[in-house]
This record gives sequence, structure tokens and C-alpha cells, in this order.
Amino acid sequence: MTSGARAERDIAIVGVAESDEMGTVPNKSSLQHHAEAAHNALEDAGLSKSDVDGVFTAGFSTLATAEYLGIQPGYTDNTSVGGSSFVIHVAHAVAAIRAGFCEVALITHGQAGRSTRGRVGGDPNQPTAQYEAPFGMIGPPINYALACSRYMNQYGEDKTRQGMAEIAVSTRKWANLNPKAVMHETPMSFDDYHNSRWVAWPFHLFDCCLVTDSGASIIVTTAERARNCAKEPVWVLGAAESHDHNMISMMPDLTSLIARETGPKAFGRAGMTTGDIDLTMIYDSFTYTVMLTLEALGFCGRGEAADFVAGQRTAPGGDFPLNTSGGGLSYTHPGMYGSFLLVEAVRQLRGEAGERQVKGRRDPSQNPKTSVVNGTGGSLSSTGTVVLATG
Repeated sequence: MTSGARAERDIAIVGVAESDEMGTVPNKSSLQHHAEAAHNALEDAGLSKSDVDGVFTAGFSTLATAEYLGIQPGYTDNTSVGGSSFVIHVAHAVAAIRAGFCEVALITHGQAGRSTRGRVGGDPNQPTAQYEAPFGMIGPPINYALACSRYMNQYGEDKTRQGMAEIAVSTRKWANLNPKAVMHETPMSFDDYHNSRWVAWPFHLFDCCLVTDSGASIIVTTAERARNCAKEPVWVLGAAESHDHNMISMMPDLTSLIARETGPKAFGRAGMTTGDIDLTMIYDSFTYTVMLTLEALGFCGRGEAADFVAGQRTAPGGDFPLNTSGGGLSYTHPGMYGSFLLVEAVRQLRGEAGERQVKGRRDPSQNPKTSVVNGTGGSLSSTGTVVLATG
């Protein structure tokens, strides 16, 4: 690779899968989505539940999840920092496996985000409840809209709006190629985007992710175990994580993500640069999240994301494949999305993406060989970056 020595191939992702049903599934609980996704990922890997000795999840306690799955883990990790958690879990699984704490790590997520009937009240003593909610900062659309408004002021409203539209439309085109996507049969034009209702200015409806019921799981293990698994291993070459605030009002810079630090660290640990990457998978809670992440990871400079994605560059047929499943914007988003980024990245690297399968940017005759996966959580708060490769 161009930036350094070849990273060690000692830990691999060997299984990925979603839950059986996705979208609106009122007859299934969050734990059922967990269980289905875990079962399907183990089957994908050619492993069984008895092989699992490490359990990683967020949103639910690993106590509840492992009990429901019938697993007694030797290692448990409940790190929960929003939708980036499951990308961060990959690095934690790598560390745990290398330390000898476990050998087969199950990262699992399930959430009846759309169909949950009861809502648990928040803690009124939390800082957000005390210092932001009384002033109308009551959820992700509003919090992210505040940050995006600042970006528009800094880099231009019309330019930013067009960049957001490019991302929304191109992501929907990928979803139209994915039979599992919620919006598979619903096309979107630029007029559809601009005419969609307002949610929290400057966000139209199609700037915002879906709210669905679904689950996804990832299996991580050693190179030795990977050799006996059912599918080609996808190697974890580099990873990094961080967060720099909780409340949006405490974000150091509303126009810059902490991925500006995790990206270079993950690339450095993988011995790669952005120029080595064939496929980019970015958490798209909002179109604005994608723009900030492209800049933070170093694919373009600050304020340049709109120009970078212009002309449907990230859509099918473009030279920069991005969020090829349809993303959180058009594929699925049960509340936390990072696990689904990993599922799609692995499938693309294996050449299993069907009609939406992309080719390598550096070698168009081959399937992609490398991917960066970047998850964002909280109110643009946390980031996990992972670099993956085959071969």
C-alpha cells in the first residue's frame, strides 16, 4: 500500500447478516431481531452458537442479549456511544482476541425502532435534559440541523443544499438496487428531494434517515479459525475510535467531526491512505453527516464535500461508490446503524452484492479489495473508523 507496510492479517470478519425481516415488523421484539441476525451471521460463517465466546452489543445489555441467545461469554462488551458503537466493537473484538480473552466474537444489534410500543422516559438529571431540552434541543433532527445551519453559513447555503441533495438521490439509487432496502421500489428525483416536507430547517424529509425495525450481526475471529469458515475472510487492518462531546452545544466545532482524528489513525494503522480505498461506507444519519465525514476522513478538504459528490459521483455508475446498500437514508435504520455498514462492506468485498456489486476503483476488472467503514454516534459525538481488506 502507498502509505506504509502491509498490515498484519491476523483477525478477520467471517460472517455478516441482517435479521429475517426489516422495515415495519410489529410482531417482533428487538431481541428477536438480535437473535435472527446472530443466527444468520453464524450460518454465513459456517459456525454455531457454541463457538461464540465473546458477546458485544449496544442499546441492550449484554446480560439480556446473551441470556436470550443462550450464550455464556468469556468476554463481554457493552460499549454504547450511539450508532458508531458496533464499528467500535470491531476494534474491541480485535483487542480481546489478540489478548486471548475470546476467540469468536459476536457483534450483534437488533431494534424494533419503528414498532416499539412503549418508550422509556429519560433521566431528568442528564445534562441534555437540564441544559438543552428546555431550549428546544430535543432530538437528533434538531441537533444535527443546528450544526448544518452553521456549515451553511460558513460554506454557502445553496452549495451545501445541492451537496445534500446529491447524497440523498444517489443513496436512493443504491437502495433501488437492493431488494432488502425499505425504499427498494421508491425512486427519488432531485425535485422529489427539494419538494419533500421540512423536518427541522435546513433538513427536508429526505435529508433524514429512516426509522425501521431490523437487526444486523458480525462475526470476528482469528486467522486460524477463519481458514475453516465458510466464506472468504475480510481482514481488519486498522481501527480507531474517539468522541469529543455529548451535548451538541458542547461540540468543539459544528462543522468538523472527530473522524478527523480517527480516520488518519485507522488508515495509518492499516498502512493505507484514502487513495488505497475502493469502497467507502459512511454512517448517513443525515445527509449532512456524510458531508462532514468525507471531509474529516480526508477524501476532500473542509467545505469541499458538495463539490466532491457533485454530478452523482457517489451513485451507481459513479467513480466513488458510497453507501451501496442504500444507507440509513433509504435501506434501514432502526435507531443505531453502524452494524449495517459493516454488513454491506463485507458483502461488497466478497463480491456478494448482486445487482449493486461494485468494482475496485484502482482495478475495475476486480471486485473491491479495500473498504473504510466510518460510524458516527450521538449528536455528531462519537466516531469509529475501521479499514477492511481481502487478500
